[in-house]
Amino acid sequence: MHLNPLSWKHQLRTRLIGFGQIYLQADARFGLILLLTIAWSAPQLLPGALLGALLGPLTARFVREPQADIDAGLHDYNPILIGLLLPFVFQWSLGLVMLTIAAILTGVAVQAVLLRQSRQRFGLPAYTSAFVLLGWVSVALGKALGFAPAAATACLSCGTVNPLLDSTTLGFGEVIFLGEPLAGLTIALGLLLADRRAAFWALLGAAGALAIAPLFGLPAASAQAGLLGLNGALAGIALSLRFRSPLAPLCGILLAVLLQPCFALVGLPAFTAPFILACWLVILGQRVLDVLLSQGTERTRPRV
Repeated sequence: MHLNPLSWKHQLRTRLIGFGQIYLQADARFGLILLLTIAWSAPQLLPGALLGALLGPLTARFVREPQADIDAGLHDYNPILIGLLLPFVFQWSLGLVMLTIAAILTGVAVQAVLLRQSRQRFGLPAYTSAFVLLGWVSVALGKALGFAPAAATACLSCGTVNPLLDSTTLGFGEVIFLGEPLAGLTIALGLLLADRRAAFWALLGAAGALAIAPLFGLPAASAQAGLLGLNGALAGIALSLRFRSPLAPLCGILLAVLLQPCFALVGLPAFTAPFILACWLVILGQRVLDVLLSQGTERTRPRV
């Protein structure tokens, strides 16, 4: 059924799809699960998420971005992530509200450019690049302006079941800054409802990070907190959606986990950058392989 772009039902559905797109799912049901999970597990982050969900598409419409992109939630997920990040790092204040709005508006402009390049012949998917870039800038700016850091919150569901299960589910939740294993489990079940294949690869990415970390001497604390698993989970989802072969998501998961410590070396928070770079490397590697195979076919073709 076609819905009027201005109707409230259409607006609600597309905003929920925008939440789902954080995990690369154009599914309003999954988006609703994410919204409700944020509301009960981290209510202090909810205003920022809603601000991003409202301002992102409004700005995109104002600058005349394609309606199809707006309806697909492609101008929601980066603003939502920005709206989650800043109150996760800083206490709410008038200054933080202004910084959040500025970052959201700029993020929409960056996303518009990235979406256009992604549709060129040799373009690469935008993923959460706009969020990462604006996250780096806005967090640095917030610190320079002397914003008070956010207060630490207690984990209500940590250690209630099993440490391995906690660490795995945290890989799902930390994508949206939720450090509650129960929140991560809720997200994992929601993803299973939306796309079973994506849920499988996300689980493999989140759990795989726990296995990869000790093999390569990566910090155990980061693995146990889900900070390595979040990028592994996203890489697993993204590459399983793009390639049928299991080799691509497996390579992406490994790369995403191994790339994470590199950002600490240059003094930058990783956010979801390892996932983006891992996916780009796999995609570029596949393109190079395709070129080499096509050249090999040309050489072996019999000449008349």
